[in-house]
Amino acid sequence: MIVNVIGGSGFIGSRLVNRLLSNGLKAVVLDKVASTNRTVQCNIVNVNDCKLLSSSLASGSIINLAAEHRDDVTPKTLYDEVNVEGARNVCIAAEVNNIRTIVFTSSVAVYGFAPLGTDESGTFSPFNDYGRTKLEAEYVYREWQSRDPESRSLVIVRPTVVFGEGNRGNVYNLLKQISAGFFLMVGTGRNLKSMAYVENLSAFLEHALSFGPGVHVHNYVDKPDLDMNTLVATVYAALRKTPPKFRLPYSAALLAGKCLDTLSLLSGRKFPISSIRVKKFCSNTMFNTNVSSTGFVAPVELLDAFERTIRYEFVDDNTNKQVFYTE
Repeated sequence: MIVNVIGGSGFIGSRLVNRLLSNGLKAVVLDKVASTNRTVQCNIVNVNDCKLLSSSLASGSIINLAAEHRDDVTPKTLYDEVNVEGARNVCIAAEVNNIRTIVFTSSVAVYGFAPLGTDESGTFSPFNDYGRTKLEAEYVYREWQSRDPESRSLVIVRPTVVFGEGNRGNVYNLLKQISAGFFLMVGTGRNLKSMAYVENLSAFLEHALSFGPGVHVHNYVDKPDLDMNTLVATVYAALRKTPPKFRLPYSAALLAGKCLDTLSLLSGRKFPISSIRVKKFCSNTMFNTNVSSTGFVAPVELLDAFERTIRYEFVDDNTNKQVFYTE
């Protein structure tokens, strides 16, 4: 089977492509940048170019990972151009190539600041353009599936925050600050965080290719969920460091983030701390999932995944390996 991986040169896509190849599947990467995996066919294409996208797809199935997702995307119209218009182009390209299976990576951001334990039936309330456009893209894909419901398979996967080796997102920033001794705990630390290890998510995306006709919606979360106190303590223990006792109150951190937002707007410079990142750090993001109902079992336990990531980033020498800036 041929799997077209749109966004296959990115963080999740690279791991997914390696997994597909190792399991005997043929992968074709479609991305605006070249894949570092020289053993895979890579077509340079942007999801905004419908004609080129259509001619670049191979017969088989689609996994779409392409997205604008950073908190600081400018101009903001890129969210709609890539996430929503890109979804429309993927559906058109699928029609042209008679492709009947699409796996779309959406996000738990469609729920916004959701109640604890929100599952796939949760209320949609996105708080930013990323979540809004991911939700709009879901509707685009649902409309595609509804045009031939008896033969088309649509799998919507809503991952929580994804971490792993080589990623330079928010989880890495937390690990780096702790490793460098610059970390300062904000708030009570009792807020729960759902997370997903990149290898486990990749395994589930591969698993989803086997689903039959219909619409299948799954949050992706690696259980158990950890609160920030437990997460931070786990990282300190893995690095054999002692956590500091001082904590910065949430209100003070939020004020500092807003000040830096203003400074960033005036100067054009981007800072590692912002009000939205403070809110994300201190918010509850604990989700439930029906993934187990599909028969899927994650290959790596969550705490083992953290240990692998910490060892890769801060113990072993991997300075020449590829990194991905995702948040």
